[in-house]
Amino acid sequence: MATKPTHEQAQLHLQIYDERREPRLRQARDWFFANCFADTLDEAMRIAPMGTEAGTNFMMVISYWDQACALLNYGLLHEDLFFETNGEFFGVWDRIKPTIQEGRKRFSNKHFAAHIEKAANRFETWAENHSPGLIASMHQMDQQMRSHTKKAA
Repeated sequence: MATKPTHEQAQLHLQIYDERREPRLRQARDWFFANCFADTLDEAMRIAPMGTEAGTNFMMVISYWDQACALLNYGLLHEDLFFETNGEFFGVWDRIKPTIQEGRKRFSNKHFAAHIEKAANRFETWAENHSPGLIASMHQMDQQMRSHTKKAA
C-alpha cells in the first residue's frame, strides 16, 4: 500500500491497540502464548476446553484478533500500518493453523478465524518483501517457546 494512513484509519488503529491493553484481554493473551501449543484439535480441546477459564482465554484472543483482522480485510485499517505495528495476530495464526481445518469441520463453522487467516497470508508476503527473514524468525521463536514449555512441564 503506497498511501499514508488516513486520520480515521489511525484513530481506529489506536482504538484497537487500546483494547489490547484491557487487563482481562491482556491476561488472556499472556495465557494463550504461554499455553497454546497444539498439533491436533483434540490436543487443543484438552488445553482449552469449552466452558473453562482456559477456553474463555482462548476464545477472547481468537475473537479479538479475528475482529481486528476483519477491520483490516475490509479496508478500514491501513495495511502497512497494521503490518508494521502488529505481529501478534500472526503468532496467533501460527498457533491455531495446525488445527483450524479440523476445528472448522467439527464445529461446522467454515469462517472460524477466517479473517486472521486471510490477513496472515497477506502478512507473509508483505513481510518477505519488507523484512526478509521475519517469518522464519517468528517460526523459530515460537519453536523455542514450545520447547521451553515442554521442558518446564
